[in-house]
Amino acid sequence: MPRGWDKKYRHKRNWVNYNEHLVKRGELYLSLDFLQSWDEEIRRMNSGKRGRPFLYPDSFIRFTAILYHVFSLPYRQLEGVLRSLFRYLKGAKSPDYTTLFRRLSTLDIHLNLTDLDDNMVIAVDSTGVKVTNRGEWIRHKWKVKRGWIKLHVAVDVKSGKIVSYRITTEKVGDNAMFKPLIEDAYRNTGGKKIERVYGDGAYDTRSAFNFMEEKNIQPAIKIRKTASTRSRGSPYRARHVREYKRVGYEK
Repeated sequence: MPRGWDKKYRHKRNWVNYNEHLVKRGELYLSLDFLQSWDEEIRRMNSGKRGRPFLYPDSFIRFTAILYHVFSLPYRQLEGVLRSLFRYLKGAKSPDYTTLFRRLSTLDIHLNLTDLDDNMVIAVDSTGVKVTNRGEWIRHKWKVKRGWIKLHVAVDVKSGKIVSYRITTEKVGDNAMFKPLIEDAYRNTGGKKIERVYGDGAYDTRSAFNFMEEKNIQPAIKIRKTASTRSRGSPYRARHVREYKRVGYEK
């Protein structure tokens, strides 16, 4: 019998922190902050514009994009969901599905990161979108005819703002995008210091740890259970593996 086989397993996850993490993720997905700046953003978007004025701010369109992808809603069903929401918004008319398609197809993402703290704590992750089931918008926007595209993001934990993102095909691994995401985050924030980076086991690589050591970043990457305590090209990672083996993993 293997050594320790009869020992009672003790789960080391901090469930309070883990549950709060999932709640915060929902807040990030479905934030209604666009309501507070609706009028001001519309005025700014229509300033100097020729032709028909905008009726809906880009921040609201980004909100609809999240509904469209996370809940896999076709445009007509998305219009129905927004009708229910707009019942509580006085003086505003819900957009129809053709307006949603047009605005989503031309939406550009701008990162407003001037108000972030100097010592950022960020989290990196990715998600896949199946092109064949998501309609013309994906094919038109990202020039992909079939298969999957992957959205890789780095998010400032405190503010919930995206500090960098990359779009790739499904063939690109998460670990390959770690360094580009962090480098983009530095550039997009004007060189603000990154204190710590959170990520799942997909980013548990020697190259990622070596890069974090180079940038003086504290890693909060989930270490694989089978990770070796030997350096094997990354003494920095080996040191954190030994720490993980000693105290366990707290998510």
